[in-house]
Amino acid sequence: MNKILDPVLLRSFVAVVDSGSFTRAAESTHLTQSTVSQQVRKLESQLECELLHRKGRYVTATLEGERVLSYARRILQLMNEAIAQTSLSAEQQKIRLGVPEDFATHAIMPTLHAFSSAYPGIRLEVKSGMCSDIWREFQNNELDLALVKQRPGSQPGLSHWPEPLCWIDALHSNNLDQHPVPLVSFPIGGLYRNEMAHTFDSLGRSWRLAYVSTSLSGVCCAVESGLGISLLPRRLVTAQHRILDERDGLPSVPDMEVTLHAQSKLSALSRTLAEQLIQTCDRIFEREM
Repeated sequence: MNKILDPVLLRSFVAVVDSGSFTRAAESTHLTQSTVSQQVRKLESQLECELLHRKGRYVTATLEGERVLSYARRILQLMNEAIAQTSLSAEQQKIRLGVPEDFATHAIMPTLHAFSSAYPGIRLEVKSGMCSDIWREFQNNELDLALVKQRPGSQPGLSHWPEPLCWIDALHSNNLDQHPVPLVSFPIGGLYRNEMAHTFDSLGRSWRLAYVSTSLSGVCCAVESGLGISLLPRRLVTAQHRILDERDGLPSVPDMEVTLHAQSKLSALSRTLAEQLIQTCDRIFEREM
């Protein structure tokens, strides 16, 4: 008859030998003393030998017990390693990425599609939105990788690229002549919104929010329609936009920075995705230089 060693029994046996006491073994395994004693007795019955010397101040292993102890430790160690590897593999099956909305459209979609096709066993979860929200989730360890826009040098990352900004109006509009000046903006917390408000306050020009949206396409369309002026990355300017500069009375604005951030502990495939994103951003921003 085949005998199967129960790891629960082995764990209690090892605990007794290591502690030298059924009482202390019970404390370390969070079991009752009688349960630990019963489990060791059951193991001895299965192996048909006495494993412990129970007489004396400390409980010690018999000669047979010493032999079994060596195997018990190896069995328990292998089980722990198997559980750890299984947990790690399960964790590696999911990669969480956060990106600004303007990168979640055509900019990096081919890269994400190619990665998902190359690794069908990986569950890639991509979240787009405002950079302030993405950064907060990254700091809360809810994202593995985060592509965010920030003030240059404010937070170090894996790689970064300059993001030139410019003032834009509709091609056939002149909203700077209006009083107050209508602005098209993202909600509170958006980096561009703060810069817009600060600029017009510094110029002593009154302004109002004519259109507010969390959607990049909504902001771009609102400007194209002539609803107001906005501040956006230069690479997003369309044929229906007109760039404003010092000749129009608006000062230039310092570049922002696009930075790829990564958690300190990444799976190998998360690092692979990060490398592919860096290559893609290199190409995107190289075209803008």
